[in-house]
Amino acid sequence: MTQVSDRLASLSPSETLAMSQKSNELKAQGIDVINLSVGEPDFFTPSHIKEAAKKAVDDNFSFYSPVPGYMDLRKAIVAKLKNENNLTYTTDQIIVSGGAKQSVCNVLMSIIGPGDEVIVPAPYWVSYVEMVKLAEGTNVIVSAGIDQDFKITPAQLEAAITPKTKAIILCSPSNPTGSVYSQAELAGLAEVLAKYPNVIVISDEIYEHINYVGSHQSIAQFESIHDRVVIVNGVSKAYAMTGWRIGFIAAPLWIAKACNKLQSQYTSGPCSVAQKAAEVAFTGDQTCVSDMRVAFERRRNLVIELCKEIPGMKLNVPEGAFYLFPEVSSYYGKSAAGRLISDGNDLAMYLLEVGHVATVGGGAFGAPECLRFSYATSDENLIEAVKRIKESLANLK
Repeated sequence: MTQVSDRLASLSPSETLAMSQKSNELKAQGIDVINLSVGEPDFFTPSHIKEAAKKAVDDNFSFYSPVPGYMDLRKAIVAKLKNENNLTYTTDQIIVSGGAKQSVCNVLMSIIGPGDEVIVPAPYWVSYVEMVKLAEGTNVIVSAGIDQDFKITPAQLEAAITPKTKAIILCSPSNPTGSVYSQAELAGLAEVLAKYPNVIVISDEIYEHINYVGSHQSIAQFESIHDRVVIVNGVSKAYAMTGWRIGFIAAPLWIAKACNKLQSQYTSGPCSVAQKAAEVAFTGDQTCVSDMRVAFERRRNLVIELCKEIPGMKLNVPEGAFYLFPEVSSYYGKSAAGRLISDGNDLAMYLLEVGHVATVGGGAFGAPECLRFSYATSDENLIEAVKRIKESLANLK
């Protein structure tokens, strides 16, 4: 009997992608499903970026690209980090990959081995813990509930650090919660990390520009730990380019070299045409970024007001990204139509199959008391989706 490797057997499938697939299957049967499970902007890639891709095709950017990415793109990223974040990097500290997802995985595969511990604040993005497993590391989960706005404290961080701690993964603005660490909150975490020189900080900043509370703050700004911070970012969220698959790291040189070595044997350089489009995303007109942020903020306000009318749904106000992550455990133990709701996954399946709204149970994010849904869709869809959710929940007794 053929059998997959232990490495693969230990992995869980992506719950977000699984719910999106189930939603599409129901749609294919003619059922009107509103999909709030997937984490991508519903906007089209801006025209000037698409034009750059067309030009790249005409200019014959059809050959292998350098493993770490084209020099012009890496220069554009260095300039972006300086101009927008006041952070200084050189081009050899930038590695461009096939999406920020690959960027995170490259870093973990390059620095983590058996017995190494990685601190993962919960709620977390579904893939972090699976990537740590792939790297044969050990996840150390630090939970922060809705009452602390889903953000860990310096005391929690310090309590989790052991001699085996090799890295911590931070995500701000956060998927799945939308929480944003302030400069003061990041300073508190940096103060703790400064005491532990062997701990690498992986800072996932892919939602940087979808931020409703002012300028983005990166933990890389603190000199005491700067040489141990790996910034992960890309073009997917800010520029509505999820399918173009371009992410990058800005890292200490030794980590950048390690990721370059890994990528050279694994995927080689990322898509040539997508890179030329990404270069123009960073260097071109940024009006599109602010326009999309304004739209997301309006939708956030809309969905918060609508969800306030649902009894038993506990909300916080997300300060970034495009997700709502309500606590819904008051519905656990209830039932309707012969279905018992034991946890968030049960509730998500009930809302999909009965209410025809696709969400994702919080268990996949390390917060089984919650539910995630994306408001990256039209106002009409959001109004109808929340109406369906409210009606479906009201039937649970």
